[in-house]
Amino acid sequence: MSEDIGERLKAVRQKHDLSQRALAKRAGVTNGLISLIEQNRVSPSIASLKKVLDGIPISLAEFFTAEVTDQHKTFYQAGELPDLGKEGISYRLVGYDRHGRQMSILREIYEPGTDTGADMLTHDGEEGGVVVQGRIELTVGNDVRQLGPGDSYYFESKIPHRFRNVGDEPCEIVSANSPPTF
Repeated sequence: MSEDIGERLKAVRQKHDLSQRALAKRAGVTNGLISLIEQNRVSPSIASLKKVLDGIPISLAEFFTAEVTDQHKTFYQAGELPDLGKEGISYRLVGYDRHGRQMSILREIYEPGTDTGADMLTHDGEEGGVVVQGRIELTVGNDVRQLGPGDSYYFESKIPHRFRNVGDEPCEIVSANSPPTF
């Protein structure tokens, strides 16, 4: 995320006429966290940022794209997809500009040794994907599997899960989840 997250959050918060305290209350976080993010003294995880943005409410895609249009664009060039990832993980979001999307479609790339973090992810809905290249270790609940090209997955997202590239080459996955997490 090469964007200035703090400045962007402050601008979006002010655009929605919210004080730091009001946003913190709506998002279920501390006022101090909002302040630290806006001052760029803390770099929030995607999960933390999503929780804050849910208090506005605005999606991650709307947050990271300068303009949100109600156009119903059909085709997207690879280079125009915003990257919502960080630290060796790329999440390229298809349909980033569609207001009110009902699902997220992502082209995910995990560099060797990267993972989604020590904390397991949980959120509403379902998700599935297909490994295009490389290998990924996927933990869903107590089940751990290594998946390679052509292998796929589908599970309820409320089950704690984690992705980790255990190989020595980038792993590419095309995934979808509904309702959209990004």
